Amino acid sequence: MKLSLAYFEQADAETPAYDPTTLELGVVHFGPGAFHRAHQAAYLDALAATDPRWGICGVSLHSTGVRDALNPQDGLYTLATLDEEIGYRIIASIREVLVGPENPEAVFERLLGCGIVTSTVTEKGYCLLADGALDFGHADIAHDLANPRAPKSFVGYVVEGLRQRRDCGKAPFVLIPCDNLPNNGKRLKAAVVALAARLDAELAAWIESGLACPCTMVDSITPATDDALRARVADAIGLHDAWPIQREAFTQWVIEDHVHDSGPDWASVGVILTDNVPAYERAKLRLLNGPHSTLAYAGLHKGYETVSQAMNDPELSGLVRDLMLKDVVPLLETPKGMDLPGYCEAILKRFRNPAIRHLLSQIAWDGSQKLPIRILSSLSEALAQGHDVSRLAVPLAAWMRFVRNKAVSGEPLADPMAADLIALGKGLTDTRADVAAFLAVRAVFPESLAGNPVFIAAVESAYDALLATESPVAA
Repeated sequence: MKLSLAYFEQADAETPAYDPTTLELGVVHFGPGAFHRAHQAAYLDALAATDPRWGICGVSLHSTGVRDALNPQDGLYTLATLDEEIGYRIIASIREVLVGPENPEAVFERLLGCGIVTSTVTEKGYCLLADGALDFGHADIAHDLANPRAPKSFVGYVVEGLRQRRDCGKAPFVLIPCDNLPNNGKRLKAAVVALAARLDAELAAWIESGLACPCTMVDSITPATDDALRARVADAIGLHDAWPIQREAFTQWVIEDHVHDSGPDWASVGVILTDNVPAYERAKLRLLNGPHSTLAYAGLHKGYETVSQAMNDPELSGLVRDLMLKDVVPLLETPKGMDLPGYCEAILKRFRNPAIRHLLSQIAWDGSQKLPIRILSSLSEALAQGHDVSRLAVPLAAWMRFVRNKAVSGEPLADPMAADLIALGKGLTDTRADVAAFLAVRAVFPESLAGNPVFIAAVESAYDALLATESPVAA
């Protein structure tokens, strides 16, 4: 039997403490992929037990996969918690999944009726330049300027949704981005206002004055679903689930405290409300995401497949531990109530979790977008303070080798700059001269870094070391 409203109570799993059919669609979420379903949807599932107003309408802007998997299951899916203790829970908070390009009017209808809009569209989905401003040269943004009633981008949907609300006399929804962007709320609101200003100055002013867009930090390691997980879940719960989700036990959601009359009681389900999201954000981006990327590129270079395998390598585990404690922690403001060294040790334990098969290749996606946020931010501050940057240079050099090996092997590179990076990789000479070619990519490396002799020397040294230890698997 398939997981569905008709059979979910027969599952050998924790089931919803509410009637899923009673949920109202109070949240529209753009990007209902694995992380959203393991994270925000789980929080809202817990909230639904006491407040049924915040059911989710998921909106995919590209793929039909989530819709095609979940709609036949009445939106239900299994969350498998794989850690020291294994648990299975049926999540019912997603009541509808729409595919934007197929039915934009249905999306706008939901945007008119909702109270909250959330997003996990990945860093590249916000169509921002390296400085955080909206990229008006982006193909989707150019399309949205010419066709504002039929947008392609997430930002375009938000602007048109807000225009329709204004024209109907409704207040703006609350907009809550949940991607790993520094100051994500401020950046997203600025992008929305910038696009609106090109279309309607009065609309832009209305959005600027009335839209709440709090900054956030989200955290939980969520590997991609594979057939092995599907089989494991089916065996455990006794029902077939087309798209279960797996994650570790640890989960965290930090939201900037904001005014939302009659909004959700976030704190009741464990969400942290704070006036200092940036401190949490920097700690997570630099102490979890930065080391994650380091393990991905350095681990793939040595021929490993998963995070836990890479952490069993004393050289790699020692590298990330020293990078965290010796290089990054001294640069950070400690969030209130947080012990940064203890936080580091907890992250290292999470990385070692053998129950989670988190592929390094998945973490390696979109390196051109992630490395400036996860690594270069720390590296720039370390240089400014005269600190040693040799360890921080390792993930950059390993990424360069990763791109080169993809180019030579002909394997696809999952990156919005893939075409340019593959062309660059094919022209490399397998010497330290390769570094200069990468450092000339201004979309990744700003001039202030690319021209810094201390930085150049550190990356060249790390690159030389990788050349001397090139793995046959990586090559």
